[in-house]
Parts: sequence; structure tokens; C-alpha cells
Amino acid sequence: MSELRVALFTGNYNHIRDGVALTLNRLVQYLEQQNIPVLIFAPSGPNPAINPHEGTLRVTPSISMPVPGRKEYRVATHFPHKFRQELEAFQPTLVHIATPDGLGIGALKWAKKHDVPVVSSYHTHFLSYVDYYKLFLGPIKWPFKKMMQWFYPQCQRVYVPSQSMINELGVEGITGDMKIWARGIDTKLFNPEKRDLEWRKKMGFAEDEIVVSFVSRLVWEKELGTYIESVQRMQQRNPKVRALVVGDGAARSEAQKKLPNGVFTGFCSGEDLARAYASSDLFLFPSYTETFGNVTLEAMASGVPCLVANAIGSSSLVVEGENGRLARSGDVDDFTKKLEYMISDPTALQNMGRRSRELALNYQWNHINEALVTDYRTVVSNFQADLN
Repeated sequence: MSELRVALFTGNYNHIRDGVALTLNRLVQYLEQQNIPVLIFAPSGPNPAINPHEGTLRVTPSISMPVPGRKEYRVATHFPHKFRQELEAFQPTLVHIATPDGLGIGALKWAKKHDVPVVSSYHTHFLSYVDYYKLFLGPIKWPFKKMMQWFYPQCQRVYVPSQSMINELGVEGITGDMKIWARGIDTKLFNPEKRDLEWRKKMGFAEDEIVVSFVSRLVWEKELGTYIESVQRMQQRNPKVRALVVGDGAARSEAQKKLPNGVFTGFCSGEDLARAYASSDLFLFPSYTETFGNVTLEAMASGVPCLVANAIGSSSLVVEGENGRLARSGDVDDFTKKLEYMISDPTALQNMGRRSRELALNYQWNHINEALVTDYRTVVSNFQADLN
């Protein structure tokens, strides 16, 4: 079998610190640890949020434009000639496309022309975001959906984070040779032992208060509004319920006005983030646009019971009645009802937290990425056999 050499194309690798960028950085780190050459092509903004792997990343703002309504994100418009020359010199044996934008489509055409196998990974449920940005994205939903229906079947493999996401794509008529590439978790970092009663006290939480956390970029498409209203209603019935909001974003100022008694930490990472998760009593995440639910998995690894939307992504992690509850997407009444039910039984809540930790231990990054690389090799081998 020929040497595995991976060219990775993505719409976000370092300019926004989100689940896509963190997942792909983890993958590149693993590839480098295995001495597998990798070359990354991605657009970039003026203030990258993640330090790139020097010597392997090719980024430029000149090939991209801001997303209408969400200027912090960028859409790559094309695959420049100078990058094509670098790609040819690199001689990849596999092209991995994470985003079907202008850069990704250019990479697909290049790979087909040069008989190089292509795999893709589905990270963001683009079509679901139209609900929040209808003014900007509504007119392009249909043509974008048609493009996805054209794009993914041309890949030798499409890596999707959960079976529920595969099912959802099938409903949208988006097909391809799909295989699950789940997300992993650092179970040493995110750990119940990080629970810190002194930190809770410092944050202003009384020992007997019930801390309900939300961890995400603070943008409305994460269903931040459902979290806020559910907590507000619950506080009217039980004043010991308190809100802990971890993250930053465009909606933070308005969210703080709506939750004046809430604790807003701003952006956290590493040990600070792990401590915030473990020091909460329940994780409430109503977002239904996730393809997997990285934050839900982090909360689970921290030993926290979860109340999430019964939707793609989170529903593949939370087992109803075992480590949490599932509520109807966007239904504040249902979220409030199930939040009240969960906190009414402290013993059951603790048992759910322990079960969360047990389930999270099944998601180890090295095992997950090892399986991905094994499949990479299978794709390359089968492609070469078909050529011969």
C-alpha cells in the first residue's frame, strides 16, 4: 500500500474556536503523531482563535468572504492556482474535504482529475441554520441543498458524527457512502473530580443552590432563548435554581439582561472549563442544530446529568432516563417540565450524573481517530484496486 498523505480542506480551522475547528485540530495532531504527512487548506480571518500547526497550514483571507449575518465566519470562494501547485507538489494520496464551499468543490474537481480518492466529513447541519437567519440564508437554502445532493455522492466516503445525523441527511435526500466518525473527549480533563465547592462559593452560588449550566458560543441559534426562559420559569417555582452560562458571543449582553441573577463566566477553556462543568448540578442544552453535541459529551464526562433537545446530535448521547432527559426541540414548556422533574429527586439526579460519566468513557479521541485513519487506508486501497 502506498504512503498515506492527507490533504485537508476546511472552511474553518483556526479563525473560530468551535467544534469543527477543535475536532479537525485534534485529527491533525493525531496524524502528525502517527508521522502521517498532512497539508491543510483553509480561509482565515484577521484574528485567528487557534494557533495553527506551522509548516502544514495554508490560510489566506483573500479566498473568502464573511457569511451574511454572521461576519465572524467566512466562506471560501475558490481554490487558487498557487494552492493547486502546492497540492500537486505535496502529492496527496487522500483528499479530505470538511466543507463543501468554493475551496472544497475546487479540491473535489482537482482530486477527480488527478485520480486521488476523496472523503468528506459532515460537521455543521447547514440547512437547520436557515431557521435563524431566514433573511440572509433563506434564498440560498434550495440551491445549497441541491449542491449538497450533488457533492456528497461523489466522495468515496462521507464521515458523519452520529446515526441520527445520517438519518436526517437521508430525509433531505443527501446520500453517499456514509460512516460514523464520532467525536471524542479528554476524560482526564473533563472529570467529576474537578467539582470545586470553593469555586462555586466564589461565583456566588450557595451550597444548597441548584446550578443549571449552559456552555456554548452565545448566539441565538444555539437555542439560548429556550435555556433562558426555562430557567426563568423554574426560578419562579424554585428560587434555589441558578443559571451558569459559560461562553461568549453576540447574544451575551442581551442574555445577561434577561438573566440578571445568572453567572456569566465569559469564554473558558482547559481547567477553567472543566471546573465549570463539574461544579454544576445539571447541564441544559436545547440546541437542535448540532451534528453531534461536543459540549453535551464534555458535561457527561464531568459527571453531570443532561437535559437536551430530542434532536440530531444530542439524542445520540443522552439516554432517556439514564443519564438525563430529552425534551421536544424549541418547546419551553417541555424543557421546564423535565427540568422540574429532574431536580425534584436529588438521588436520581446524582445517579444520572454517574451514568453520564460511564457513557462518556466510551468516547476516547485516540481510539476514534485511530479508527478513522484505518478507514482512510481502506478507502485508498479500494480506490487503487478499482483503478487497476
